[in-house]
Amino acid sequence: MMQKTVLVAGSHGTIGRAIIDTLQCQGYHVISISRHGHSTNVHLCTDMTNHANVETITHFLTPHFTSLVGVIQCAGVLHNDMHQPEKNVMQLDSVWLQESMRINVLPSVVLAQAVSPLLNRKSSVRWISLSAKVGSIEDNGLGGWYSYRMSKAALNMFIKNLAIEWGRKSPESSVIAMHPGTTPSDLSEPFTKNWPKEKLYSPEMTASRIVSMFTSMTHTDSGQLYHHDHSSIPW
Repeated sequence: MMQKTVLVAGSHGTIGRAIIDTLQCQGYHVISISRHGHSTNVHLCTDMTNHANVETITHFLTPHFTSLVGVIQCAGVLHNDMHQPEKNVMQLDSVWLQESMRINVLPSVVLAQAVSPLLNRKSSVRWISLSAKVGSIEDNGLGGWYSYRMSKAALNMFIKNLAIEWGRKSPESSVIAMHPGTTPSDLSEPFTKNWPKEKLYSPEMTASRIVSMFTSMTHTDSGQLYHHDHSSIPW
């Protein structure tokens, strides 16, 4: 029996590495993409925010596509040394907003453009892009965090669109966004000091929840944003 292959993109991050470990423990063959490092034995080092790299990614995936059962896209950004989540509209900076859009949206776009030419009506590929509950417009009751919320809302719209398109092109495939919960990482580190311990999840637990969603999802789940407990979050 051919070993099932899963692509983990944005694999150099805390959650990406934990997902790779979890998938490998469950017997999957894992291949990976990131901007730097080598996360697996079959790894592509490339920038997924650059459309010029679409063909390179397609070429990387082609030899594995007959066994590819899914994609988990983990790349994203919340802050950097110069920018923290905004507390009010006066802190909103156009340069950082564009950077948030670039890193939180384009990896999924570029990766989907690389995968899409390989799909056909017999394909059955499961796709998860890690998003965030704060990207839900309907669920937003607190405000703030403008750039992050706006970029994740844009990602969510992309996932909804992609699910509709692939639903026509490849009816057995499924495309979802998923909120992984708060996990100690470089992304969340400044915001976890006062976070309730019961709502702070280890990388291993987060990865287990994501992989559980991945292994159970079907085409009927496509086009939705899911919480880490597998409940649906309104767009």
